[in-house]
Amino acid sequence: MSPTPTADLTHDVLNGAGSHLPQCTVQEFAPRRTKYCVCIPVLNEGERIRRELADMKAHDIPGCADIVLVDGGSTDGSVHPDFLQFHGVRTLVVRTGPGKLSAQLRLGYAYAMRQGYEGVITVDGNDKDDVDAIPVFIHQMNAGFDLVQGSRFVPGGKAINTPLSRLLAIKLVHAPLISRVAGFPYTDTTNGFRGYSRRLLLDPRVQPFRSLFNRYELLAYMSVRGPQLGFRTCEVPVVRRYPKDSVPTKISPLRGNMELLSVLYKTARGSFNP
Repeated sequence: MSPTPTADLTHDVLNGAGSHLPQCTVQEFAPRRTKYCVCIPVLNEGERIRRELADMKAHDIPGCADIVLVDGGSTDGSVHPDFLQFHGVRTLVVRTGPGKLSAQLRLGYAYAMRQGYEGVITVDGNDKDDVDAIPVFIHQMNAGFDLVQGSRFVPGGKAINTPLSRLLAIKLVHAPLISRVAGFPYTDTTNGFRGYSRRLLLDPRVQPFRSLFNRYELLAYMSVRGPQLGFRTCEVPVVRRYPKDSVPTKISPLRGNMELLSVLYKTARGSFNP
């Protein structure tokens, strides 16, 4: 099946002024089958995303949530359509316009909303997370929670081989500040394993589809904005496992971390609020 342009995704009808989605193509391999979808942002993840999708198939995740891959322009052949179809992926969205992680997430959320899903679960495509926790997210969203944050630090969760610098940054800086501004006691605020309800994503006081969310801003913003507005929020235990020899990340040690600090500061000030 050939990819098709997505003029419907880039048309500004979702969330008012300032909304604009990057150009992309969409390949659908199957019709919508479930109430929720799992959105996986990827970029040249190689064998990591292949292992992750194989693990999802082994745990029958496609049986409880449709899988949507949002690719940032991979050139390593890791998202070949034949492989994706065999492992139960429903849709491949490929960003062809500018942007980084937040741009990909906006495309994934927009696709999910246009397809009528009641919520979106996101998980990184670098095989750090145990995907067998996805049914736990679905259970909590069915129970009425609008923001379900995966945490390796709550009872039942595990942080395996987490680099010490990241561990300290989360526990001493990121989680305390986000928790204070949001009004919710988070323990794991940098973890991209999380779920959002349709109510939260489409609330006009949130507006996550705005073009200012282009790089790494959206995760911190959503963590804060949801609880601030009274949306039901919870954490669920997850396992996040780093390899011993390397850290799979697209964030550079110096410039990337400085950018994340800037995003944290702007989020705390309310700079991203509509």
